[in-house]
Amino acid sequence: MSLHLVPRGLHYVEAVAEHGSIQAASRAIGIAASAIDRQIKLLEDRLGVQLFDRMTTGMTLSPVGEMFVVLARRWRADENRLWSDVKQMQGISLGHIRLVTMDSLVNGVLPRFLHHVAEVYPRVRIDVEIATPDDAMAVLDRGDADVALAFNLRPHRDLHVVWSAELPLHCVVAPGHPLAELSQVSLARVRDQATVVQSPSLAIRRMLDARHGWMFSENRPPVVTNSLQLLKQLVVSGSHAALTSELDTAQELLDGRLVAIPVTGQNVVPQSIALAISSRRALPRIATRVADLLATDVAAMLAEVRARNQLT
Repeated sequence: MSLHLVPRGLHYVEAVAEHGSIQAASRAIGIAASAIDRQIKLLEDRLGVQLFDRMTTGMTLSPVGEMFVVLARRWRADENRLWSDVKQMQGISLGHIRLVTMDSLVNGVLPRFLHHVAEVYPRVRIDVEIATPDDAMAVLDRGDADVALAFNLRPHRDLHVVWSAELPLHCVVAPGHPLAELSQVSLARVRDQATVVQSPSLAIRRMLDARHGWMFSENRPPVVTNSLQLLKQLVVSGSHAALTSELDTAQELLDGRLVAIPVTGQNVVPQSIALAISSRRALPRIATRVADLLATDVAAMLAEVRARNQLT
């Protein structure tokens, strides 16, 4: 798929940085080690600085070398965009899209979306990276992703939000749980149950700590985890309750394995879900179409979950 438009020097620096040595890079990209070494030394001579710190255990990037790798990645992203746009001008829906998203979506909306893409755009390649909401912004900003689907993205001048929705706070429990029959629930009532909560690395926990920290300092201590999959397993088992959003637990709610109860009370604020791109880089046209497809699929799943909740 690559057009090989990335300059040779950038390509070699990137390869050595990725594989840790000239010999390893040579084996990976099929270029003689002497040619790679010669090109890197030529760049270093012209710049008057080292691109790598050379040690007996391998080669690591210097600060200037890190700048070269960032440049190489941007050049490659431009190459992929050009390649995709040319193919679309020829009537061929091809492309390479990098998506960064959340752990909680991997058994819900994400599989549904990927199946949809495979049907509509079977020749589009999608790379999916899982990150925290905080890290998702950094991944998007440095050009390692084209599209981010994340909770509670903070406003940023280089961030363009394509689609977003509010996610009111819910208590999720198994159908047989003591809270399951309630139409709404207070945080004080949830606090009296065995609970599993997100670790402070996740934005929802920081919001709960800031507004409702008393929940975690009184009564029984909660289970704390940075894995939304573990959180959901504990709740599905019936042993614990959790505070989260409908989208975090969408598939489990649709399957009837969980029930979502709206949380009421003062200072209870909604989360948000947003699909965003970098405003500093233009996306290939196929990436824009796929991003629109993702927004449609997320909105549709959210509507399904809310419709089911109204029936139960």
